[in-house]
Amino acid sequence: MANAEVSMKSINCLGNLIDLTSPRVMGVLNLTPDSFYDGGKYKSDVQILSQVEKMLLEGATFIDLGAYSSRPGASHVSLEEERSRLLPTLKLILKEFDKALVSVDTFRSVIARESIEEGAAIVNDISAGHLDPEMFQTIAQLQVPYIIMHMKGNPQNMTSQAQYENLLKEIIHYFSERVFELRKLGVNDIIIDPGYGF
Repeated sequence: MANAEVSMKSINCLGNLIDLTSPRVMGVLNLTPDSFYDGGKYKSDVQILSQVEKMLLEGATFIDLGAYSSRPGASHVSLEEERSRLLPTLKLILKEFDKALVSVDTFRSVIARESIEEGAAIVNDISAGHLDPEMFQTIAQLQVPYIIMHMKGNPQNMTSQAQYENLLKEIIHYFSERVFELRKLGVNDIIIDPGYGF
């Protein structure tokens, strides 16, 4: 029973158990020019490192990097462009803050794998595997914490699809199916994001 409680209330990040019995802060750094929050704000290496240091000093346990805007109606970003935004910044941050636990916000399994190979600790997928059929298998192979979010459609059309007969019932069903599939593949560390605003 004690072991079950530990596994349900902690995640394994790079070999370290992170206790989730108390809330943790995830600092978000958007690398997109069209983010609804801070798009285009951090362009230089100095600005990026300064913001990451600020978030860590203010108590962030995780730093989440996003290179594909998920705001409603966002423009599609190619895999190559997402990679060119994300990987150099990930390397920059981990060179300066080698103990930082970096989460990568991507729905692409290729980007997820490359990011983990470069030292990222978590994959944060707004589509919960729906936009890339290889994502679940990739996460199972990588054995890293995986954040799954609820969203209908994709960032380009999600607002037009946000219609529900029973919101809570549909979201619970959605996550139950996703978690069941991940568990079958041996994925242990799953974090659920209900997707407020999506």
